[in-house]
Amino acid sequence: MPPSLSAWLKPAPDSVVADNIRLGKWAWLDTVHLFWTVWVFITPVFGPGYTLSWALITLWSYPLFIALYLLVLTSPRRRAPLFAMAMIVLAVSLAAVYPSGLNYFIFGCVMLRSNRAVSTVRYLIELLLLNGALIALILWIGYPWQVTVWVPLLSIIIGLIVSAERASSERDAALRLSHEEVRRLAATAERERIGRDLHDLLGHTLSLITLKMELSRKLFERDPERSQRELAEAEQIARDALAQVRSAVTGFRAADFAAELASAHLLLESSHVHLRYSPPPAMPGWIEAGLAMVLREAATNIARHAQANEASITLQSDANAVVMEVADDGRGGATKNGNGLAGMRERVMAMGGTLEIDSPHGRGTRLKVCVPVREPAIPVTTPVAAGGAAAGDAMQEVRA
Repeated sequence: MPPSLSAWLKPAPDSVVADNIRLGKWAWLDTVHLFWTVWVFITPVFGPGYTLSWALITLWSYPLFIALYLLVLTSPRRRAPLFAMAMIVLAVSLAAVYPSGLNYFIFGCVMLRSNRAVSTVRYLIELLLLNGALIALILWIGYPWQVTVWVPLLSIIIGLIVSAERASSERDAALRLSHEEVRRLAATAERERIGRDLHDLLGHTLSLITLKMELSRKLFERDPERSQRELAEAEQIARDALAQVRSAVTGFRAADFAAELASAHLLLESSHVHLRYSPPPAMPGWIEAGLAMVLREAATNIARHAQANEASITLQSDANAVVMEVADDGRGGATKNGNGLAGMRERVMAMGGTLEIDSPHGRGTRLKVCVPVREPAIPVTTPVAAGGAAAGDAMQEVRA
């Protein structure tokens, strides 16, 4: 492509082509509608035939129409309707001598919606006004009455269909933005929580270690035995703090189930999958974190592979076990180790639970996770609490 043509076709950030790229579609997907311009070359069959005048007008008007069409696709949102109106003006100016130009009018009416943020009612009023003016013109010129019916009918029907598709795409885009915003806010809240937890976890502990080290230094010459004891206590507090940090990091990596449920809802709804679920019951934190990660993988599989229309998430908790079921009405046929199921199985096994998969071909997939409720085998010590009393004594001795 020549550099000048490439620069001319460079899409604006808010153009139709740019929107297609952001959605992961082929940038020039909308150019497939140009196949309908075959009617420009078929129309003479129903009229005066293929004359030299028709050929000459087609030779310059059709490339101009194509250029205007491409400009609608690549221009900014505020300028695109101007090029669509130019198509309509081109069709109206040629109406008296070039019946094929009425196809340009239909395209202009449809592309007038383009990526404009306009209500359906306003767009319908615009179509009615434009088609009313066209009907008056072609009746004055003397076109057959059939033309006064099918041209407005086609432009209005196709225009409303395209308008509905654009409105649906805009809603999907807004839903995806909401999904991203939820994740961004969740990440921000998680960073703030990590900051608070680390401050609460390490602030007092490091202060206590510093005091004991300072006390040990002062007692090194006059009471070596006490100095060694203070060093040993500082070492133990440091080890306990390290264990707490590791435990906290594990918690940082965990996800909140309610937040993951909301994220799954946004993901599936944006993929046109209706999700039914209820608020999660209370459950141990370590089970909640593990099930949240399993739910994330399950929702991603439904959105990407299931081709489902509806999905459901149920969660039950009692004193003995927590059971989660994720079901969809998609195509089924999920393999035991495919689509991330092996990773989910390993995660559930690490919690001491079981994972059952029922996925017959053509009848959806049902995933059932059962995790027994049990207390941690080794209680986590809290150096902050254990050393709270010692901190005051150490502070007094250091000051002494």
